[in-house]
Amino acid sequence: MVHMTGWPKGSAEKFLHSTPVAKTITLYPLKSYSFGTKEPNYERDRSVPARFQRLQEDFEKYGMRRSVEGILLVHEHNLPHVLLLQLGTFFKLPGGELHPGEEEIEGLKRLLSEMLGRTDGIPVDWIPEDCIGNWWRPNFEPPRYPYIPAHVTKPKEQTRLFLIQLPEKTLFAVPSNYKLVAAP
Repeated sequence: MVHMTGWPKGSAEKFLHSTPVAKTITLYPLKSYSFGTKEPNYERDRSVPARFQRLQEDFEKYGMRRSVEGILLVHEHNLPHVLLLQLGTFFKLPGGELHPGEEEIEGLKRLLSEMLGRTDGIPVDWIPEDCIGNWWRPNFEPPRYPYIPAHVTKPKEQTRLFLIQLPEKTLFAVPSNYKLVAAP
């Protein structure tokens, strides 16, 4: 018999029979991808305070905002690199807000296609592998945390990060007001 500790009583039992998962994702060289441009993609809000004002208004109407972001990995100089969108001095992962009731994977594919998808009608085959992170915004301010702080009963936003298996070759159409950069 295994003696379990933890609070609340019995809380560790669900981890007793966990199965470790070893998964491999294939990384392709950065040079195997092509990059084009398309029409600019402007942020919905003109400023950070306006973004949080909209978050507060949406929270009152719909509840917690759900967002998704894609982690696109390539390799360059034998090191993995993450593809990030750069707007001025700000860097972000591709993704965004889900519509109310929208499923996460379908919403992520929609957002990736809107941001980096081709304009010639040929779809990019986005393959979300796993959710590898959760970030929580406890109030209507910029900080996010990888946990829900103990004093927070109603987080304002949840952002889930998904690892994306990229195809071996594809064209990324980057909005002209952004740069797509590979960060080690």
